[in-house]
Amino acid sequence: MAFSATAARTRAGQALRRPDNWVQLAKFSAVGLSGYVINLVVYTALLKGAGFHYAAAATCSFLVAVTNNYTWNRRWTFHAERGHVGWQGLRFLVVALIAYIANLALLTGFIALGLDKVLAQAIAVMLVVPLNFLGNKLWSFRR
Repeated sequence: MAFSATAARTRAGQALRRPDNWVQLAKFSAVGLSGYVINLVVYTALLKGAGFHYAAAATCSFLVAVTNNYTWNRRWTFHAERGHVGWQGLRFLVVALIAYIANLALLTGFIALGLDKVLAQAIAVMLVVPLNFLGNKLWSFRR
């Protein structure tokens, strides 16, 4: 058991020292920021403008943002790891759905605590970013 923990720390340390991983993280963050803005704009428009229930608005905004993020991450962030568009897309969708479920659980919890629905969505989306990045880096777009 100690060997595997040591090996994991060594691999993590090596990964942290590779500049290309930091460049990928910066690109993923830029794409994520665009998706974050898209998510909040669509969410707010559907929630306040169209009168959608917060869960329905979150679902629709998720679908729009995930489409944006997949496109840009495939073309820009992880362009060197381009595999079959269908398989990468399916893996990306699985990771995104896991992040979406976590987001919806956080959103529901924050709203139950009395937070404003838009603020709750803004916080929930930010909290699932690490899960989303790791899932996409290590699985969706792995070499």
